[in-house]
Amino acid sequence: MEDTEKLHKKVKDILYSLTGITLSENKDIMIANRLHKLRRDTKFKGDIDDLLKSIQNEENFVTEFINSFTTNKTHFFREDFHFEDLRDRVLPDFTKSGQDIKMYCSASSTGEEPYSMAMTILEANALYNSRIKSSIIATDIDTKVLQYAADGIYRFSKSSKEFPDWISPQKYFKKRVKKGIASEEILIKVKDDLKRMVTFQVMNLSDSAYPFQNHQFDVVFCRNVLIYFSAKDQNIILKKLFKHLKIGGTLYIGHSENPHELINYVQRVGQNIFVKVKDFN
Repeated sequence: MEDTEKLHKKVKDILYSLTGITLSENKDIMIANRLHKLRRDTKFKGDIDDLLKSIQNEENFVTEFINSFTTNKTHFFREDFHFEDLRDRVLPDFTKSGQDIKMYCSASSTGEEPYSMAMTILEANALYNSRIKSSIIATDIDTKVLQYAADGIYRFSKSSKEFPDWISPQKYFKKRVKKGIASEEILIKVKDDLKRMVTFQVMNLSDSAYPFQNHQFDVVFCRNVLIYFSAKDQNIILKKLFKHLKIGGTLYIGHSENPHELINYVQRVGQNIFVKVKDFN
């Protein structure tokens, strides 16, 4: 038991040093399962402790380790009221001004969130008879999920409630049916016009600085990712992101997250929706 505790502590320490992610105390089964998967994926023949030493010294398998221990639970239009706010409150100003909108998704995962952002823009263009030009940068630390997002192929269920009533998936996806022996599987692939709206790139939210300009973005989505960091690190990440958000820009965060020390620099306009009113000093 003691050796297992030491092993799991080492995993937590390595993960924190590489990504800033903090694993809670009740993750022992998950750690054991993902260590097994890591060993299988890397085809490492030696002792697991030797594998961790190699990762800790950043000699080998660092990317595989990060990919194994990051969580990627998401779906299209998750917390859809944020996308309705984007469509109804944020985007009309850009239809009037004719300005381009620049948006950032800080936890792309497998791509459903940034593609939902892109679909919302296209729906707004149709709704307001406008041609809003946009750029969406979506980042993640996990290289596998970024490749999945760039490929843009997803499983689809006819009973799925992922897409709100105001979205017609056939406008944005090509459908393909794979027939199996006992059942059929429906796959949907993001159409090229939608795919071109999003740029995917690797980035670690724990990096000391981000590769963006001050006041670069009109909208920042930072949802359901801060929960994997300590309260102290959540504040640090939000302050770094906040620097890249324009005055008057909108910050969307997850249902169990809050803006912490930024509360005096934002105006709350909806459920976990904040507008930046001044820079953080």
